[in-house]
Amino acid sequence: MSGDVFGNGMLLSEHIRLVAAFDHRHVFLDPSPDPQKSFRERQRMFNLPRSSWADYDAKLISKGGGIYPRSAKSIPLSPEMRTVLGVQAEALAPNELISAILRAPVDLLYNGGIGTYVKSSAESSVDVGDRSNDAIRVNGAQLRCKVVAEGGNLGFTQRGRIEFALAGGRINSDAIDNSAGVDCSDHEVNIKILLGAVMRDGEMTEKQRNKLLADMTDEVASLVLRDNTFQTQSLSVAGAMAGGLLDAQERFIRSLERAGKLNRALEFLPDDEEFAERRAAKRGLTSPENAVLLAYSKIALYDDLLASDVPEEPTIASAIERYFPQPLREPYKAYVAQHALRREIIATHVTNSMVNRVGSTFVHRMREETGATSADVVRAYIITREVFGLVDLWRAVEALDYKVPNAVQTEMVTAAGRLIVRGTLWFLRNRTYLADVAQAVGRFLPGTLALAKMLPDALPDGERTACRQAQAKLAAAGVPEALAARVAIVDSLFAALDAVEVSAALKCDVDVVARLYFALGGRLEFPWLRTRIDRLATASHWQALAKAALRDDLASMQRQLTAVALRAAPSERDPARLVALWEAAHKMLLERFGQVLADLRTAESPDFAMLSVAMRELRNLAARS
Repeated sequence: MSGDVFGNGMLLSEHIRLVAAFDHRHVFLDPSPDPQKSFRERQRMFNLPRSSWADYDAKLISKGGGIYPRSAKSIPLSPEMRTVLGVQAEALAPNELISAILRAPVDLLYNGGIGTYVKSSAESSVDVGDRSNDAIRVNGAQLRCKVVAEGGNLGFTQRGRIEFALAGGRINSDAIDNSAGVDCSDHEVNIKILLGAVMRDGEMTEKQRNKLLADMTDEVASLVLRDNTFQTQSLSVAGAMAGGLLDAQERFIRSLERAGKLNRALEFLPDDEEFAERRAAKRGLTSPENAVLLAYSKIALYDDLLASDVPEEPTIASAIERYFPQPLREPYKAYVAQHALRREIIATHVTNSMVNRVGSTFVHRMREETGATSADVVRAYIITREVFGLVDLWRAVEALDYKVPNAVQTEMVTAAGRLIVRGTLWFLRNRTYLADVAQAVGRFLPGTLALAKMLPDALPDGERTACRQAQAKLAAAGVPEALAARVAIVDSLFAALDAVEVSAALKCDVDVVARLYFALGGRLEFPWLRTRIDRLATASHWQALAKAALRDDLASMQRQLTAVALRAAPSERDPARLVALWEAAHKMLLERFGQVLADLRTAESPDFAMLSVAMRELRNLAARS
């Protein structure tokens, strides 16, 4: 209203109960609005050539409300409005009233205008640099709303956002809340460049182009919204895992600083002392801070991809087709492939789709743990995503929006995230597969599908029971049975990579390998060991690396012992019989390992040293057998 650049955000839902609003001319108060009637009236005003709140039909305003000019000396507040605003004063000056509106105990505070209305307690109005709103500005800690949506830019200072978030409020940043607009502009420009080439070749008239642009509006909007939904989902998942991500985030920030790509103070990110304080308080970064890291991680990855040959990799390069609306993909396929900004579009699309799924620190963590380049991390990620069919899984989770609790969806996305991490690391440590993404997917996908059909039945008793319990818990929360079953086996499905490798090396059916793999794991209590490794506390980066190394060693031993047992009886196909034959041949070694396990079980919580000894015994067992 009144020319507010982003006021039309109030027209995106018919259920908004707009209890108060203000602009540079008026203050609007409606303590108990009828959502449908007020929506239609706002829509009518929006469609006028010019409008202000004075054009609002006063008969539609509920008892105790009204429209008041900001030039008034004082505005009376009805009992109804005092209740809505949570104030006791019977009248307030316009600026005082607007400050009260900003601090009202409501669900949503929506910024649809121009100006900075919220700062932090540690900032002065001089720091803000918006003198016209000094008289009404409030601090982030004073807000009593649950959620802030930033339709406009710079409505909050970054420190004001952080202060509000630390107090329990939900807020991202203006860059995140407005990113769909930027994304839409990018699509528009890139589509017009493509169609410009078509027109130059005489394949389309300007009239045809304009009609096609109009016809594609809704699909472009869907593509844009989908991408930006995943971006906010990434921030939600990061928020749910906040405490556990702090060390990786701090290391990523330091890495960016060393490379001269980030000024921590300029972006209001925590310094070393504040990181230590948050770690002690078991408190992670806020969503506004995570939004900054998300942006920098995308910038860094985009630069790396553009400087690499990733945009030329056929499987990855196909992303450009998914970037454009359907009406352009087939009819103008040759023009899409020859787009003037082809490499930039591929790098942008791959960066967004990947970082939105795995978070801001993923690529840096993979590089630290393996020494790989960003390009190889992307290749390993794509292979993992395709081999385990995670795109379909994510879509199934997304289809449950507003049908199951957000926490349940986050839990399922996090489970898929664990598989992404383990799978990507596996391929980075078996780097020969990165030379041809499509070939790698073709090699591992059939075995993964075969294993998925065997689970959870092929698991040892304890793991099988835990898997069925996880499935039942998800189903009880409203997740469809098939999806609940699929999510419940996600962690176990990682074994497919080792099973396919052993199967190919020994020319044995993958189902035989997989059943033996799990049977041996059950006999040697690998699930129990894996759980104890997962429970190890990590207070530093090096401890996290040591924990990851233990887990990798355990998986390596399980794979190696599976191959050993198969080689000992190449004609045998019964897993139980294979395990029995292997046990009989290595009785003394197994007794020694059993003693170590028994000692570990007496410990209340085995530490790094104890579990390292167990791994040494396992390596000895594998080597000598």
